[in-house]
Amino acid sequence: MPIYRQIIDQIRYQVVTGRLKEGDKVPSVRELASRLAVNQNTILKVYNELCRQNVLKVERGDGTYVSSSKQSISVAERKKAVASVLREAATLAVQLELPVEQAGELLRKEYQNIVSQKAGRGKK
Repeated sequence: MPIYRQIIDQIRYQVVTGRLKEGDKVPSVRELASRLAVNQNTILKVYNELCRQNVLKVERGDGTYVSSSKQSISVAERKKAVASVLREAATLAVQLELPVEQAGELLRKEYQNIVSQKAGRGKK
């Protein structure tokens, strides 16, 4: 997969998972290119594509910001993000010889706990 595509996917993943939130400033083209050791034109291509997809927006003279929220990311992309994390968990469960039923129950409990905590915060 081309490097620019990998970077696009990584930024979208960070938006999906909430690491990058609407309004967050992303590194400048020069800064990200230096950090990732890639050509600045590659990052410019990434940012242009993400702007076209309304994931990022450029504020002239101020920088580039996350413009979208999780709701603008397709269901397929959200599933892909969750599947990659679950693959790691499944690998660990297999290595530790934890039956799929028990692993599934752990996932269900964690999911319910998080939903309950989120609902509790909404009542405050």
